[in-house]
Amino acid sequence: MKKNWIIYAAAIGISLCLPGCGGSGETGAAGETDEALVIYCPHPLEFINPIVSEFEGRTGVKTFVQTGGTGELLSMVEEHREPACDIFWGGSLSTTMPRQELFEPYVNENEDMVRDEFKNQEGNLSRFTDVPSVLMVNTNLIGDTVVEGYGDLLKPELKGKIAMCNPSTSSSAYEHLINMLYAMGQGNPEEGWDYVEQFVRNLNGCLLGGSADVYQGVAEGRFVVGLTFEEGAAHYVADGEPVRLVYMKEGVISTPDVVCIVKGSRHLAEAEAFVDFVTGKDAQTMIADRLDRRSVRKDVDEPEYLPDKDGLHIIYDDLEVVNRNKQQWLERFAGIFRSVADEGGAG
Repeated sequence: MKKNWIIYAAAIGISLCLPGCGGSGETGAAGETDEALVIYCPHPLEFINPIVSEFEGRTGVKTFVQTGGTGELLSMVEEHREPACDIFWGGSLSTTMPRQELFEPYVNENEDMVRDEFKNQEGNLSRFTDVPSVLMVNTNLIGDTVVEGYGDLLKPELKGKIAMCNPSTSSSAYEHLINMLYAMGQGNPEEGWDYVEQFVRNLNGCLLGGSADVYQGVAEGRFVVGLTFEEGAAHYVADGEPVRLVYMKEGVISTPDVVCIVKGSRHLAEAEAFVDFVTGKDAQTMIADRLDRRSVRKDVDEPEYLPDKDGLHIIYDDLEVVNRNKQQWLERFAGIFRSVADEGGAG
């Protein structure tokens, strides 16, 4: 499937760089990126291709897309790695906000149509889509085990059968860490760490490298349940695969991801056009109708087969607290994981 998407991308003139492919992860002829709008993006290829293809077709702007994990790509922006980036597209607000100094001030032309809770208050972080954290369950493998939320992930029969990414490299995994701290701490993240330690024990030493490893691993039967984001799992449901989405009964945090212009962009006008396009009604309607994500716009309805957010137990984090504690929380999670691994993962 991934190979088919790469072929399709080449056919429409998009260069897609996959992490781990060759030394730099780049494809295409030398110097290819000089005239192209360079986009760093952690989204799945199935999500990237239709949107970028439509943008190129409407504007005539040539693009070059470098894919990878959110943390990896943000580090590349920070280190001024090649190809020089113009657009950072994707990654949760919680992950990108602590590095907002990397991005140019820009308020897109569609801001008046963005829902109030998704306004670009910082002046350089345009919200792109609304992304709830969810659990993804393989219905062929789950048997009689009930999974309705985080608490159920501690069941002994699920030990070693849970797919979770490293929150230091994956924004969706970091969102789940935030979500479980607030949900299991009943609003106080410090009270959620006892749960995190128990959960890590049930991972049994397994921590995956990228977001795609989670939803693909569950869909393909390598794991019984995974911690992922709504769109990553939703298209498998739409395609009739043996999976279902679980919105955690203890509470779901739904966090927007962002699209930003990188400071020093060599193609500023084209970068502004891209941000305007992906936040516009046509692109946002495509996202909701075809690509399984929730729009941030007032005039675009959510996908029909996804549950109404009003029916979910939505909880909220404190963004200031999250931003202030990000590095400490990541280090604490890593320390717990190492400690559990050293003692053999047994609880």
